[in-house]
Amino acid sequence: MKFLKRTLYAWIDRLFLHGCTSYNPLEVRKSCRSKAQARAVFAANGIPYARGEIFFNPLRAHRFARRYGFPLVTKPNVSGFSRGSHFPINNFRELWKAALMVKIWWPMSVVEEYLQGKNYRVLTGNGEIISVIRRYPPFVIGDGTSSIDTLIDLENRVREEMGLYPVIHPIPKNRHIRRYLKRQDLNLESIPEKDQEVILFNRISLAPGGVVETIAIDELPTVNRTLFLKILDLFNANILGIDVIMEDGIEIPWNEQKCIFLEVNSRPFTAMHDVPRYGKAEDLSPHFRRLDALEIDERDVF
Repeated sequence: MKFLKRTLYAWIDRLFLHGCTSYNPLEVRKSCRSKAQARAVFAANGIPYARGEIFFNPLRAHRFARRYGFPLVTKPNVSGFSRGSHFPINNFRELWKAALMVKIWWPMSVVEEYLQGKNYRVLTGNGEIISVIRRYPPFVIGDGTSSIDTLIDLENRVREEMGLYPVIHPIPKNRHIRRYLKRQDLNLESIPEKDQEVILFNRISLAPGGVVETIAIDELPTVNRTLFLKILDLFNANILGIDVIMEDGIEIPWNEQKCIFLEVNSRPFTAMHDVPRYGKAEDLSPHFRRLDALEIDERDVF
């Protein structure tokens, strides 16, 4: 049985977790594998989180929407890299489609409230905050003369010159981007005004061209730092990637604004912290040398 589990885990690791760290023992990874588990810990410890429900039947997601309204997000209960997530969902037509499409990734799904705010990954480990990044969806800034098509080419060239590939991806010009532009009455030939920001896709993940910005840890209020380290302790973890959305920003105390903690990642993808499009690149190697020295129980068991 152990051989079978190791074989299955190796396949999952190769297919879905390439580049993710493995510093937590099996017991910790099991305790925060799903979004529902994280939400239960948040609720029990007074940590703000999005109201949500687990559903198999899309009718349950429909009932949740009737009770709490929109906007909403649907996502697989077990996943990563924003795979299968659909947001913001603003009406029942969008909800029905999202509630069915999410099943491609995992049979049990989550529907929860969506907060339009600033999206952060806080990397904690060794009993301290290692790195903080803000995550952005793919976007371009107009110069008043260039088309969106040209602006994408220019942005991709900057990314290449900065050496961000292959962790950060070039912005594609696929049907998803074209469809999202169409919803804004735009297309690749449209010419944005000078300094106009054009969001090209709703997801903040790297695959569709999302980027990250490093945030200096000393800009975080003490109350925020204390909460992030509390979450690390609650899961008894060596390392966690904590995902949070804050309406006004991580530089503002969490208890003075609306914010929701989304999930914790026991095998966080840390490479994106090394290649910021904005902000200062950080040397995180001392943190990982300390983590490398740890003895990890059942590291290769799922």
